[in-house]
Amino acid sequence: MKQLLYFLFLFFSSTTFAQLNTNVEWTEQTALPVTETIFYHSGKKLSWNDFQGTATGNPLVAALTFSGFGYSASVRTVNGKGDLNIKVYCYFSKPQSWVREGKANLYVLTHEQHHFDISYIATMLFMDKLQSTKFTLSNYKEQLARIYNECSRIMNKMQDDYDSQTKNGQVKTEQEKWNGIIDNRLQSITK
Repeated sequence: MKQLLYFLFLFFSSTTFAQLNTNVEWTEQTALPVTETIFYHSGKKLSWNDFQGTATGNPLVAALTFSGFGYSASVRTVNGKGDLNIKVYCYFSKPQSWVREGKANLYVLTHEQHHFDISYIATMLFMDKLQSTKFTLSNYKEQLARIYNECSRIMNKMQDDYDSQTKNGQVKTEQEKWNGIIDNRLQSITK
């Protein structure tokens, strides 16, 4: 009886702690409404037509970009071997993004594009971390949530630093510095 229990323990332990083969891929197949969503493409820039929301809040803010990233994950096991499939996306929400009347110019649009670019930078960091993490059946849910939250915090801090240091794009010298920082980061990323 002890041998049977020991065997069962080893079997379930090895299954639970078995490393999963991780597949991370870019997707545009999400639950987000297709007509209201733009997925990030390095060659496509935002236009003012994409900003379909109504201006709210601080009247000194010229525009607002609502962007971020997300993922879906599934596990498949066959004969004791498991695959963790993670699909990642970076998005811009048209109805939640807006520009104040009279403020739609190229300078402001560049500032807003960089908010979307920051979301993309965080998305690629998220994908890199996923690809370098060892997932098991017993830890993948916690690990995914931990990595997502960590990259979301990094993205939010970078968004806040960007707006704070440029005063929402009003300090042109700081905006130029950030343009260089963001452009350099984007050039170093390969999708």
